[in-house]
Amino acid sequence: MIVIDDDPGVRERFASQIGERATSGGSLADVGARSGAPLVVVLGPSFANPAGLGDAVAVMQSPAVATILVVEELSTDLLQSALRAGVKDVLAAPVDTAQLVAAIDRVASGLDLSRAAAAAAAAESGSALREGDELGKVITVFSTKGGAGKSVIAANLAVVLARRSTRPVVLVDADLQFGDVAVMLKLAPQHTIVDAVGSIDRLDAALLQQFLMRHEPSGLLILPAPLEPSFADQISAAEMVSIIELLRTFCEYVVIDTPAYFNEVVLGLIEESDEVLLIAGMDIPNIKNVKIGLQTLRLLNVPMSKLHLVLNRANSKVKLDVSEVERTLQIKAESLIPSDVVVPQSVNKGTPVVIDAPKSGVAKAIDQLADMFSNEETERRRR
Repeated sequence: MIVIDDDPGVRERFASQIGERATSGGSLADVGARSGAPLVVVLGPSFANPAGLGDAVAVMQSPAVATILVVEELSTDLLQSALRAGVKDVLAAPVDTAQLVAAIDRVASGLDLSRAAAAAAAAESGSALREGDELGKVITVFSTKGGAGKSVIAANLAVVLARRSTRPVVLVDADLQFGDVAVMLKLAPQHTIVDAVGSIDRLDAALLQQFLMRHEPSGLLILPAPLEPSFADQISAAEMVSIIELLRTFCEYVVIDTPAYFNEVVLGLIEESDEVLLIAGMDIPNIKNVKIGLQTLRLLNVPMSKLHLVLNRANSKVKLDVSEVERTLQIKAESLIPSDVVVPQSVNKGTPVVIDAPKSGVAKAIDQLADMFSNEETERRRR
């Protein structure tokens, strides 16, 4: 742990508060010269400005470093700039000892968890595509209307595939403004897509693995969405596609959860995908939006062979038959997910329904949905 500030008095004060774990003095160059061992850096108020953050950004982007910034006066603009640069926590002076130590322990714990997840991913997959391995399959889960159950299906499908696969499976939360995959899986992200994009010029498989979280019950790896909606504007379609292309070099499946609207990022991901699941609910507004979405995809020359209609809550008694929906959309539903109270219950628990209620109709339907993409099923069909 190291304390860095232009004022020697500030350095000594923070170091004395932290205790023998801290080293006062030093510089950003000293941090950059260190090996990949975990390190917590406390930046004093002299770095609480655009120039100071700019000098420190290269150090803060390292996955082996967690940075805390102490500021004289905390503002929204300064907070956003600090988080965007890679700071993990921002504290307003004066900082009492308990507050400072708690912040250090919190970011250090997250740093250790992130490294553990990265080590597990690296051990399981290696850093590159092994000889004889094929590129992983990319499955995008999309809906044209919120509330259709898209994220629930994406998360549970990814969990099923992860439990079946010998190579890693990654769930990417590409709802860049309001993604909630991490919340649904009861995870607290320390790294997000923002970290991967910030390192895009030097990003390789080994570094990308360090930004992934691990869902221990299933072994699923997750690349969470940004923690703030404002970060979405910093991520381009080309950067997202580059990340997906890199993920598929060491993963068997890459499952992508998207927002419920078209934009450049979504269209880029759909084009990159091998399969696209269109999620529709059993109500007229939902069906109307899905029909418009299908027309849009046809106009964009997306191959219809990779589009798969999934009807969620298909057994709902809403005076709307599955056959009517298929006629309206002019596409056959390939999967019917029943409505069941176990779904909201599992979401509130933070446990996927395929784990929380494996004998439920919903879990069995998602298991059958996974059969469409698993290698075992593909081989069986070929034979």
